[in-house]
Amino acid sequence: MAGKIKTARQGRIRRHARLRRRVEGTPERPRLAVFRSLNHIYAQVINDAIGHTLVAASDADADVKSQLSGGTKTVVATAVGKVIAERAKAAGITKVVFDRGGNRYQGRVKALADGAREAGLDF
Repeated sequence: MAGKIKTARQGRIRRHARLRRRVEGTPERPRLAVFRSLNHIYAQVINDAIGHTLVAASDADADVKSQLSGGTKTVVATAVGKVIAERAKAAGITKVVFDRGGNRYQGRVKALADGAREAGLDF
């Protein structure tokens, strides 16, 4: 029974490792990494060549909290996507590769991606 997945978290980590074999952030096209917890969502733009986070945003940021007034998690994720795109554009980043973190591309992860695209990020 070697390699058997026991929990949903182990499955997500395994999918993320599989995804990361192909997705890599470069200085020209950094990686937009998404982490979704039960209550929160976080996004980072990462240059994997040097291992640095260039820009980050989450629903715990004051910028995001000020835009929202008790919206659903999906609405919050869209706002985080817009904020990360604005911060990335301010840092001179227009193109990224999307790293969904082993999660399915649906719900909050998709909402964050759509918000980032809407604000002008290309991926």
